[in-house]
Amino acid sequence: MSQEITEQEVALAQQAWGEGIVKIGKVFTDGGDFSAAAEEHLDTLYAFEQGPVLFKPTKAAAEQFRLTRESALSYFVGGNAKYAEDHGFAINPWTNVRFENVTVFIRGDYAVAMGNYYFTQVDGQEVKVEYSFGYLKGADGRLKINLHHSSLPFAG
Repeated sequence: MSQEITEQEVALAQQAWGEGIVKIGKVFTDGGDFSAAAEEHLDTLYAFEQGPVLFKPTKAAAEQFRLTRESALSYFVGGNAKYAEDHGFAINPWTNVRFENVTVFIRGDYAVAMGNYYFTQVDGQEVKVEYSFGYLKGADGRLKINLHHSSLPFAG
């Protein structure tokens, strides 16, 4: 059996996720290969090689559930005709991502975190988004995401 996940590992995985999103946007702004940066982000932080990844991104309506690596990549960088609504969430660009967990539930080698994360725009304004992420251990011993659900707060 895999070693039990710790809250510290979840915090480090969240930090790596945020840094990866910022990196993709910076590579885009600098004129680099932002698609390669996004692929690295997916391959490092998501568990597509271990089974289904339940991915429900924030700004997706026509194809609201993304169950393949290809569809997740499209959400982050756009440019895929199969997902015409995608304009590249990660190439916005963002300057920082900050997580605030409401709770982290850990049961052995699986963890789920839920709360708000805040994306800082170039002008310094923060965008608040709600999330739930599920984590399991990858073959490399690092946490990998197999559940990613995010949405904008209800504005009724």
